[in-house]
Parts: sequence; structure tokens; C-alpha cells
Amino acid sequence: MTYYDARETRDPVERERDLMARLPAQIAHAKANAPAFAQLLEGIDPATVASREALAKLPVTRKSELLERQKAARPFGGFAATRWGADCRRVFASPGPLYEPESARPDYYRLARAFFAAGFREGDLVHNTFSYHFTPAGSMMETAAHALGCTVFPAGVGQTEQQVAAIADLRPNAYVGTPSFLRIILEKADELGIAHSFTKAFVSGEAFPPSIRDAFAARGIQASQAYATADIGLIAYETPAREGLVLDEDVILEIVRPGTGDPVPPGEVGEVVVTTFNPDYPLIRFGTGDLSAVMPGASPCGRTNVRIKGWMGRADQTTKVKGMFVHPSQIADVVKRHPDVHKARLVVDNPGLNDRMTLHCEVETVGEGLVDAIATSIREVTKLRGEISFCAPGSLANDGKVIDDIRTYD
Repeated sequence: MTYYDARETRDPVERERDLMARLPAQIAHAKANAPAFAQLLEGIDPATVASREALAKLPVTRKSELLERQKAARPFGGFAATRWGADCRRVFASPGPLYEPESARPDYYRLARAFFAAGFREGDLVHNTFSYHFTPAGSMMETAAHALGCTVFPAGVGQTEQQVAAIADLRPNAYVGTPSFLRIILEKADELGIAHSFTKAFVSGEAFPPSIRDAFAARGIQASQAYATADIGLIAYETPAREGLVLDEDVILEIVRPGTGDPVPPGEVGEVVVTTFNPDYPLIRFGTGDLSAVMPGASPCGRTNVRIKGWMGRADQTTKVKGMFVHPSQIADVVKRHPDVHKARLVVDNPGLNDRMTLHCEVETVGEGLVDAIATSIREVTKLRGEISFCAPGSLANDGKVIDDIRTYD
């Protein structure tokens, strides 16, 4: 087994010590050079944030908040520590629009590590079908391929027949793009009687179930996936072991209860929160809005970093009940008022087309007056009435849901 670098097989204790040693300097850098973090972390001494416990006390900045701050202060809302020119070679726009800087640093998004795990090597010709227009996806992949010594054909999206013609002429051995577009290209090649030349693929941007992976393998294409965002870059990547996604070496990952900044116990599903060491875009406790969970043990491939299960849904479960928005953070506020409640889930249904909220609470024992006390808290926090249902600890599903909207309108 070969690895991108020696860091991938470090003792986990050494890795954690290194990450925590680097953290105070990154927080100091963010406070000094990114105005938004100067405000958000006002009064915080960076030198004291050298542990996960200390990090967990800092505020989470979620993507929705980032968008609002960017709208108020274009282009980056005060979160970037960069300026036009030498510091910032490109600026991209993601839906929202959210704007992201890209500096001249090689492999800016740190995806080369994931490409290496997917079998990409120097001398490969990479057919890159991610967009080069507006969004950073095309550049994210191209800069990673270049870091490994690959040549890239910037195919971009669409124009399937021209894609197949270029494949016939150039004979690229590596594909980059969504799994669905790879399937479309292969079907068009079959239709035109052209044999594809791909032996490996790196896919992202969509779900990639084992059935699709196996279908590609049957055609001689070994495909791997990764979890990356335009804001953070690489978060985690698939390895030949095919057991979960291994974290990148340059991020700190937390899994928190949706609507809060509170880390959940190992193995419990929650929102992915990431702290990056990117000097240009130093996001501290950035809430991705995605759900995942940490897997136990180490990967059989020999990489020793933490593994996560991959994308498991969205953390923003905000819903509207009787014309009022109800947020996961409000449910967390209710739970915090009642130490007897270990965990809770708000189920919203509509018997007879009338909205109804029921808070299902895990408790050891039901103390006197607990029902009325929780109902009062729901009313005070949400301005709505809610029913209470008690259940045994551990009985609520481990799926990250804080609000479950099961209303139907048939």
C-alpha cells in the first residue's frame, strides 16, 4: 500500500497533538486578518484554544449566516484574509450567491490527497467534466490533478457527443465529474460505437451508491468519491478499503447536535462542523449543514485518521408550523431547560389537516410536573403549543433528526 504522505499513517495521538498545537495560531490569524472573526471571537484569547473542549465553546458559523454576512459586506462578508491581486488569483460564485476566494497556493483545495487515494498518478490524462464557469468545481479538480503531475483536459459540462469525440481522440485514462455524467458519457459512447479509455474515476457532487460503483467496475473503471465543499475544500475521502471516508490531514472535524454547537457522543449522527487551516479563508467552526457520523476504529487501508460515514442528509430541518418557523436550535433550547431529558425529537404531523407538534423525549423516569414544565418551555420558546411523549433512553433513531416533519396533504 502506498500513501500520499507519511502523515496519513501517523499515530492518532501524534496527529491530535499536532492539530491542537496549530489551532491557536490559526485562530489568532483569523482574528487579526478576517474582520468577521475579529467580531465573532472578540474577547477570546487564541492561546487558550488549544483543545477540543476549548474549541467547542466558540460559536459555529453556518453557511446560512455566511450568506447573510456576505450580502451585507461583499464579497466575502469579512471572512477572507485575502486581497485582490497576488493573494487572490480567482474568485468563484456558488449558489446563493456565495463567493469564495482561491489563492495561488498549489492544490489550494487539498484534493490531491483524495486523487492519490483514487489511484491518480503522474502522467495520467484527466478528463475533467466539472464546470469551469462561475463555480469552483472545475478548478478544485484541476489544481489537484496538477499537484500530482497529471495533464488535464478541461471538458466542462454538457455537449456529450463532443465529450465522446474528445475521448476517442485523446484517450484519457482518468475521469473526473459526477457519476451520473460518467454514465451518460459511457452510454453515448456505446451508442456511437466508440470504446472508452477510462480506467479510473474520481466522482463527487452526487450520491455514489455501491451499485453504481460496481457498474463502473464492470466496465473496467475503478471509481472513488470524496466529500468536499467550495468553502472548505477536501473534508474526507474514500480509500481502496471502501469503508467510510477518511478525514483530510488539515482539518479539525466536529459532529454537533443540529441547531447547536454541542459535540455529540462518538457514533451519533449530527452536523458536520469543520475548522480549516487555510490562511486565505480561515473558517473556524464552519457548519456545513450536512449530517454525518464518526465511525469506530481505523481504516483497513492503513490510514489512521478518523473516518466518517459520508453524507447522511441535511442538518437544517427548519419547518413552518401554523405559520411560525420552528428551528432545531429552539428544540435544543427546550432540552437544555430540562436536565432529565437526554435527547428529544419534534415530530410534526397534521391529523385532519391540523398541524400538531409532539416532542418525543428520552428520559429515565418521568418526574412529577415534567410534562407541564416541558410544554410550558415549548410554548415560551416557539410560541406554539406542543404535546409531550416520553420514551426510553436510546430509543430515538440515530439519524441526526431534531425535527421530523411527516405531514401529508392527500
